[in-house]
Amino acid sequence: MPVNQALSNYSDMAFATSVVIYLLAMLLYFGEFVYGRTRVAVGERKSAPAMAGGDGTGSADMPDRPVVGRVETPRKRPWPERFGGMAVSMTVLGALVHAVSLLLRGLAVGRVPWGNMYEFGSAICLAAVLAWLVMLFRQSRAVRRDATPAQLRGLGGFVLLPTVLLLFLSGTVLYADAAPLQPALQSYWIWIHVSAAVISSGALLFAGVASLMFVLRVRHENNPLKLTRLGGRLPTSQALDRLAYRTTVFVMPVWTFAIVAGAIWAEAAWGRFWGWDPKETTALVAWIFYAAYLHARATPGWRGVRAAWINILGFVAMLFNLFFINIVITGLHSYAGL
Repeated sequence: MPVNQALSNYSDMAFATSVVIYLLAMLLYFGEFVYGRTRVAVGERKSAPAMAGGDGTGSADMPDRPVVGRVETPRKRPWPERFGGMAVSMTVLGALVHAVSLLLRGLAVGRVPWGNMYEFGSAICLAAVLAWLVMLFRQSRAVRRDATPAQLRGLGGFVLLPTVLLLFLSGTVLYADAAPLQPALQSYWIWIHVSAAVISSGALLFAGVASLMFVLRVRHENNPLKLTRLGGRLPTSQALDRLAYRTTVFVMPVWTFAIVAGAIWAEAAWGRFWGWDPKETTALVAWIFYAAYLHARATPGWRGVRAAWINILGFVAMLFNLFFINIVITGLHSYAGL
């Protein structure tokens, strides 16, 4: 099938636009993260006498009494909170434009839009952003005592930071012109194996960021005077540990299926299920790290920071497998077009 160059150009424009939108959203997230917590603390100190009865002698548990004859004007949201709301809206917009870029790329070449490293990296970043939005939506609907919506939104900047970097790398160093699939990739398994790898890699990217923030938060809680204020602005360690664990538990079966499907495809393409190719080996190492993390997370004495570091090692192995193996080391998976 000939390449539709017009659709390919529109796809590249949508990709670049999504990167700019993500960058703006990241700055807005960090704006709320840096300034939001201070504004909330100041507001709580100012409202403390009023909650105590107005003169400091009342009870904080007394319900508020409406004032008859006075119209209460709605309180304007502070600017940091507005930044957070705009950041979420920009993230949703960026994800939509990002999805359009992948759709146009697929239509331009008449195949799945993850046939080379540029498209594969773009698809993984979209999966990471969608995982973040789903988590944020679910957590905002649930009432949590250990994390406010503003604190959870503060993680968005740390999720988008590696996402923007990976997108920039995909769009520059790893960029490939729209073209038909390589002969070795022309199989229905590319729909099954690669899509599972994209979903699991994107979700595990978010889980790795959550574990990194968890370690930083625990260090702050154990010794808050010797660290910067960064740790104190994060959600509690319980909330971050829960996010990393639940994400990994959910996506681990998908990652396992991706490895198994890849082995089946390898047997059909190369006549063996496993050949210790560098990419196969690194994928297995990452799987072992994540399995060890889930085991450690359920083992007394290993929960907490020890388990989080194992999850971070799995995250590093995933990044190493995604970029270094495909770019530097030559193997059977190096044909994917750089």
